[in-house]
Amino acid sequence: MRFHSQIGMSAYHDLLRLLRDDVVSDLIGTPVAVTVKGRVFWYDKYRIGAKMGQKYIGPDSEDLRARLAQAKELKADAEARRRARTRLVRLLRAEGYTSTDQRTGSLLNAFARTGVFRLGGTLVGTVAFRHYEGELGVQLGVDHLAQTGDIDIGSFERLSFAVDDVVETPLVEVFKSLAFEPVPSLDNARTWRWSQGGGETLVEFLMPAHRDEGVRDLPALGVSAIALRHLDYLLHDPIPAVALYRSGVLVQIPRPERFAIHKLIVADRRAGGPDAQKSAKDRAQAAYLIDALLELRPDELSDAYLAARARGPKWVARIEASLARMPRTADSLARLSGAVDGEGTG
Repeated sequence: MRFHSQIGMSAYHDLLRLLRDDVVSDLIGTPVAVTVKGRVFWYDKYRIGAKMGQKYIGPDSEDLRARLAQAKELKADAEARRRARTRLVRLLRAEGYTSTDQRTGSLLNAFARTGVFRLGGTLVGTVAFRHYEGELGVQLGVDHLAQTGDIDIGSFERLSFAVDDVVETPLVEVFKSLAFEPVPSLDNARTWRWSQGGGETLVEFLMPAHRDEGVRDLPALGVSAIALRHLDYLLHDPIPAVALYRSGVLVQIPRPERFAIHKLIVADRRAGGPDAQKSAKDRAQAAYLIDALLELRPDELSDAYLAARARGPKWVARIEASLARMPRTADSLARLSGAVDGEGTG
């Protein structure tokens, strides 16, 4: 396990802070907190002629409230932040951080500009995994940088309904502008996959399945999504991250500890079938992140591991089936959970 320098890690988090400052620097009107089913969300409320409009900002947090309190100052410093972001991206590339390729970067930038991540969209899969280089400060090798061409975006159906907002540019138009075409499915009324270049790049939208898996709508994003089991665990409490494209693109990814444990579950679902190669990659990504988190964030890893096992025997069975193929990782997690149990009973 190799880590980036302290200079690079500080530069990454400075870049992330500047991009998060930009979120509140373009407010049109007044930020207002709205409670929906016990949860607090912030909106930019403004007047359009005789009517009122609103734009979703994000879920309530201490960090967001602090930024909203500085909105005027942040707006005045927008150009200085842009120049600083350009400098930091250049520094990170010099430090060996991996840039996002042009195809992926242009797509992530388009999603960010139209509000996909602001409205709850979260990158999952290999594209998300690559962003842990910045979040954790770990150096990814060539094997870890292998790209499948797939970009998966997950979101909660209930959040999509609750925010009462939609993307600024319909995603159908965004895909068309980037030469993507809808992929036919059994449900002709709903599209949840788009392809570019004859399938070389594939974008899929996903959501947690509360009962049966199937295709349902995500109204905030204006698309449909395939509902999958276990995804609610992965998408719980996602974090912001930076794609190194142009002057940086603010995206959203799962917490690394949940990503790692979720990969153990997904790997077992894929084992033994046509996705066996993907199953092996899932295990490799899980092992790599678990190694990093054991050193950097063992408490968070332990919490995520125990939370997944607490979901029930079917979850435990899938996790243990993957760990049976990963003896070193299994031993590390057993020692970690044993240490936690010892602390709790000591």
